[in-house]
Amino acid sequence: MINTVLGPISPDALGVTLMHEHLIIGWAGWEMDSGAPPFHRKEALKLCIDRMHELKALGVRTFLDPCAMDIGRDVEFMAEVSQASGVHIICATGLYHEHLGSTPYFRFRAQFSDATAEMAEVFTRELTDGIGSTGIKAGIIKVATQAHKISPYEEMVLRAAGRVAKATGARITTHTDEGTMGREQLDIFAAEGADLRHVIIGHSCGSADLRYHVDMLDRGCYLGFDRFGLDFLQPDRLRKAALIGLAGIGFHNRIVLSHDTVWCTLGRPLPLPADLIPNWHPTHVFKNIIPALREAGVTQEKIDAMLIHNPREFFTA
Repeated sequence: MINTVLGPISPDALGVTLMHEHLIIGWAGWEMDSGAPPFHRKEALKLCIDRMHELKALGVRTFLDPCAMDIGRDVEFMAEVSQASGVHIICATGLYHEHLGSTPYFRFRAQFSDATAEMAEVFTRELTDGIGSTGIKAGIIKVATQAHKISPYEEMVLRAAGRVAKATGARITTHTDEGTMGREQLDIFAAEGADLRHVIIGHSCGSADLRYHVDMLDRGCYLGFDRFGLDFLQPDRLRKAALIGLAGIGFHNRIVLSHDTVWCTLGRPLPLPADLIPNWHPTHVFKNIIPALREAGVTQEKIDAMLIHNPREFFTA
């Protein structure tokens, strides 16, 4: 069974699944910005519910929101959206990377105690007992690293996730920047005894280097091609080229798709011009990417694997 924000479901109930999207993000420190506009919960709920209905009309049945606990996670908000839309939502435990997460607490404690063990204890509690007093259980662990290096703090977080995955069978999904550090993430998880078949290296489409992709896939993990529409970080044409190539040599059975969209922001919204990210919308994969894959010769069977079968196998294998 898989924990969702409304309770456990069978893997067979997942259906078409977007494996990396965000309802709300609040970058650490947002609550201190007295100049930020107020967060209107009812308006945000309506926006998210409307978008979920739009996705549901396209066949989506499950939505994984891997918001880490330190960047504005609100699992009760997720539950309200899931209840109103009928779309399953899976939430996460875990911590974000050092540059953008709430790092001081465990970094300070690491001077006096085993902070890695304490992180592992928190992750385990949220997976098995629930998050705070909500009764909502996390269904996955989310961890992250910055570009081109893993800091000592980030290594602690990854080691804690690997230990919990080994002890509980929990799955791990990750954030990477600029298509780097996925191999190193796997090294740390493996050193802690985690089953790499239970790991998604997220944002792997940030690299168009097929050697990087194949090195990781050969170790049994899944890759997230989950930033479609974020062309200013990596053009979709390169994401598609890498995906089509990997699917052509049989790796369609270990790739999952998504956009990493952020639907609501706590604090001040980012001043990004609309023409910078015209396709960064959670329907983009269905309306634009899948037709492009078909045109390139990727079969419907392989597309179904990435959207339906791989998420199910990831949670059950």
